[in-house]
Amino acid sequence: MRGVGPLLAGPLRPTCCRLRPRSVPASAPAAAMAAVAEAGSPERFQELLQQKGGSLVVVHFWAPWAPQCIQMNNVMAELAKDHVQVTFVKNSQKIDRLDGAHAPELTRKVQRHASSSSVTIGSNDNVKEDLNVRLKKLINAAPCMLFMKGSPQEPRCGFSRQMVEILNKHNVLFSSFDIFSDEEVRQGLKTYSNWPTYPQLYVAGDLIGGLDIVKELEASGELDTIFPKAQKLEDKLKGLINKAPVMLFMKGNKQAAKCGFSKQIIEILNGTGVDFETFDILEDEEVRRELKTYSKWPTYPQLYVKGELVGGLDIVKELKENGELLLILKGEN
Repeated sequence: MRGVGPLLAGPLRPTCCRLRPRSVPASAPAAAMAAVAEAGSPERFQELLQQKGGSLVVVHFWAPWAPQCIQMNNVMAELAKDHVQVTFVKNSQKIDRLDGAHAPELTRKVQRHASSSSVTIGSNDNVKEDLNVRLKKLINAAPCMLFMKGSPQEPRCGFSRQMVEILNKHNVLFSSFDIFSDEEVRQGLKTYSNWPTYPQLYVAGDLIGGLDIVKELEASGELDTIFPKAQKLEDKLKGLINKAPVMLFMKGNKQAAKCGFSKQIIEILNGTGVDFETFDILEDEEVRRELKTYSKWPTYPQLYVKGELVGGLDIVKELKENGELLLILKGEN
């Protein structure tokens, strides 16, 4: 894991990759130093990886239709500003990987690998971020940050497990940092926060406290007023269904359908000339599973007009054959 290779980030099914240029002249303006380069071809990708200089390279494989990818692109741009010595694969070897849009984890990985690599900029000065600056960024990596032993899925102490259970019970939206993954953070944060134990919970960059404090907030009823809430599933589904006047939930997207039924319904809708948006159910297993229950429609694709379910491929075919489809898509029926 140490010393060589690329740091990969972003959702799967990539369409292209983004890299920050490997070397930046000392006289280059700040805007140029913060740029993120596009590697639009395999040849360009290899060219960027094989340049000499020994710096860390972070590669983002991303999909332009996925909102979480756009979010991670913004995170990459900010990290590029903070780590001017990093080419956002040392010696063309992979050293780490991150799947999914998890900004705090990406930040942690970049900081860890950047500090463990001997990097050179211009005058060959070694660059290491001040620990307090790093801690501040980690604390502010999400509106609600939990520093714990293990992860929410696999807590590694009873106190951390209880904390996660309380936050989940109250539908709190939070990100986490495993202090076992970084001894420097584990020791430094106790001094930085003047709080000697873990877990530690932060909201908007401010320390709330540990498990006992959170239990007190829960008992007093204050907990629900302090923490950001995760969106309820029903509200999430309603929001997606009403994202556009005509919404199609399918496997794939307009440009690349990933099943025959989805391909056929795309062809029919394109033939009407009516604008429509799509949602790739393969990108979100929760939506894929729960929308079938919410709509009482067991298969995909599913077509909605103004928030109302029209049906699947067979229904759309019938509407096309009897001349009703265009009227329904326009909301005139």
